[in-house]
Amino acid sequence: MKMARQRRAKMSASQLPSSEHTLHGLALLDDARALCRSERSSRRERKQRQRSDGNSWCPALLYMTFAGVVILVVAYFLYVGYMETRINTPISAPKVITKSGLAVPERYWGTYRPGIYFGTRTRHPTSIVTGLMWFVPGHFQSNMLALRHWCDQADDLPKYGWQVHDGRNIGIQTIVDKHVILHTNFVKRAGGQHGGDWSARISVLPKTRREEGGQASLLYYVALDPDDGDSVLQPIVGTSHSLGSVRGISDSVGGFHLHVLNASGIVLHHHLLSTKHMGLHMLKETVYKSLRVFQGKNEMDKYIGLAGEMFSHEDTDRLPNFVVYQATGQVPFEIEVVYESDSVVRRPGMLMGESLTEEIEKYEKKFHVDFEKKFSMEAKGFDKEEIDFAKAALSNMIGGIGYFYGASKVLGEYNSDPVPYWKAALYTAVPSRSFFPRGFLWDEGFHNLLISKWDREISQDILAHWFDLMNWDGWIPREQILGVEARARVPDEFVVQRGKNANPPTLLLTLHSMMAGFKQELSDDDYEYLSHLWPRLRAWYNWFNTTQFGDIPGTYRWRGRDPKAVQELNPKTLTSGLDDYPRASHPTADERHLDLRCWMTLASGLMADIARLTEKDPSRFDDAYRYLSDNNVLDSLHWSYAANGYMDYGLHTDDVELKQLTPNSEMRRIAHTDPKLRFVDSFGYVSFFPFFLQIIDPYSAKLGKVLDDLRRPDLLWTSYGLRSLAKNSPLYNKRNTKHDPPYWRGPIWINMNYLAVRALYYYSNTDGPHQDLAKEIYTSLRQNVISNILREYKRTGYIWEHYNDKTGRGEGCRPFTGWTALVVLMMGEAF
Repeated sequence: MKMARQRRAKMSASQLPSSEHTLHGLALLDDARALCRSERSSRRERKQRQRSDGNSWCPALLYMTFAGVVILVVAYFLYVGYMETRINTPISAPKVITKSGLAVPERYWGTYRPGIYFGTRTRHPTSIVTGLMWFVPGHFQSNMLALRHWCDQADDLPKYGWQVHDGRNIGIQTIVDKHVILHTNFVKRAGGQHGGDWSARISVLPKTRREEGGQASLLYYVALDPDDGDSVLQPIVGTSHSLGSVRGISDSVGGFHLHVLNASGIVLHHHLLSTKHMGLHMLKETVYKSLRVFQGKNEMDKYIGLAGEMFSHEDTDRLPNFVVYQATGQVPFEIEVVYESDSVVRRPGMLMGESLTEEIEKYEKKFHVDFEKKFSMEAKGFDKEEIDFAKAALSNMIGGIGYFYGASKVLGEYNSDPVPYWKAALYTAVPSRSFFPRGFLWDEGFHNLLISKWDREISQDILAHWFDLMNWDGWIPREQILGVEARARVPDEFVVQRGKNANPPTLLLTLHSMMAGFKQELSDDDYEYLSHLWPRLRAWYNWFNTTQFGDIPGTYRWRGRDPKAVQELNPKTLTSGLDDYPRASHPTADERHLDLRCWMTLASGLMADIARLTEKDPSRFDDAYRYLSDNNVLDSLHWSYAANGYMDYGLHTDDVELKQLTPNSEMRRIAHTDPKLRFVDSFGYVSFFPFFLQIIDPYSAKLGKVLDDLRRPDLLWTSYGLRSLAKNSPLYNKRNTKHDPPYWRGPIWINMNYLAVRALYYYSNTDGPHQDLAKEIYTSLRQNVISNILREYKRTGYIWEHYNDKTGRGEGCRPFTGWTALVVLMMGEAF
């Protein structure tokens, strides 16, 4: 708040509004002066009423001056108020999304709740939601019954994830728990006016022979959004075969009927919960409150079941918004959940049993055929195990697509406190179902490199949702935390998004990849899509050029670094996406960030291409691209002759350490040598950005030097992929604070390795003196990355956030089937 007030107080005259009110105020002052001159002349004849003309006050002048000042003050505050609203005012441009919700019926229903192990919802702001919970009697975690619901690393499951998912009709998943294995099969059938019908088959198998004949409980629920005021649920008590059903009505789906059926095996007990939930983010807690111990047929036969109806004394209407059906069965057993829309007039029968099996097999077969057609894994000589891994990696990316609705919290330059963004929908993939089940701007550009190769329509829809979150200034909040379920999993310090903080414009990577298809044949739909996108792309490009520019022409600087962060060994640059990657030790406005300059080079070239395709004037963007891609200019700003490589520049010293000055004090950064303006001479991912984004001229001698550096083991090269920071860097594998382990200071990240492999593929297929060397490194690096990810997947059951540069072992969160799934494109050489 104090900083905001200081900014307002220091506002220059050039920043004040030049409105008609202000001009009118100045005119009033001129009229007042003329009037007073006339009055003073007449008063000279009445000297006895005043001592002298010079000492008299003119009432009109006083009034007019006061009025002018009031108008100026009002205009100033109107201006400030206007500036405060810019942060959460949508851009004045047509939306990119032209069809959504029920206008796209084939993608209305889906597994759009990636943060839970299995659940469904529609692409509607107040959708009904359904989902699965389960537990094994006698299995506890943190002194509580181990009830599974949210994907959670603390559950420590040996493995889970999708084996097949096409983003439209089918999803097949395996979940390996401590004592049981669950298979979830989801398939849809078109029809009616509300996205059709769907069914889920949930099978419970023993993990080992010892668990065979034991017990497990499946709980399947339907919950209403509290904001859907006209929705109704009516539970129906079940029998031994039909374990229960729900009739309901909702704005999102109209009337519907959901059945929970005993498909095979022995169901020992079945129970119902009909209640009001404590919030969509507290469904598990609501179930916990309702669990009771029941007595079986004999004294030793006790089991845990749901309480039936459960309402508070104050709840007089006793209308549930949360209904759960529990089936406790003897392992192995199987249930089926059948959802039917009342708007389907003619259906061939319930989607259950044999008909469900046929539909699953039909769509699964189509998935396998489409996968080979798009990625040619068999043709490239991969074996079945490797291809199954690639299918799982793609399926987890597609199965990680969610639909969120809500408002971000944002803070603009002129806001003293955070304000809500407008409410909006976001259809997006998530980096990790267990740790990051929400939307991240720079991750999404990498995600859609893969998604667009699988289903370009889905990818275009995702990008459209992101670009429709753009505000008046052309800014997009970099982290999207929409809805109570997403908000419940984010620490407070990461919730507020700041209006001057950028994120790498990686959505342009996806557009750049799509451009190859656009250039071959621009359909009417493609033309319309790009035309809708154009005003927002232009605004985004302008926003970067007006907020992230450097002090010297042609330079750029990430905002958001904190020079007062003396508890950090190197103040983080979260906005770059590379978090703790070493930048200048002392943040100042003199910094030049190489990676951002390269992103803007890519952006300029793409903008010129899209301008031509949509019949706009590309000259401005062509000029910017020619200037930014000029290797001589790039070298003059970023080539360090001391290190003989491309580097950042800023106020820097390598001679720093974290030190505790007194026994009970915080660790602080101590510089033993005064920093000076210089290149930050540490090799790492940033050093190779001109190569990653293919800006270095294929005939440049510096390309040969960069390629030689790329394969040096003392720099980035390992047998598992490229590490993020060279072993000879002063901050290699150093903690940034006492509590922050190294993140981008050594570990191997697959998004950057993908950019490296893609660039090597480009240079190995482009004429130049370094073509053969690029081909040689391409073959080795591609093989190293693929082999290590495969090896770790076999060993651990997961794809990981990053990999250890010494051992190749998976690290960070898991499953991380965001950009790590780009391994599929490397395997298929689909660049």
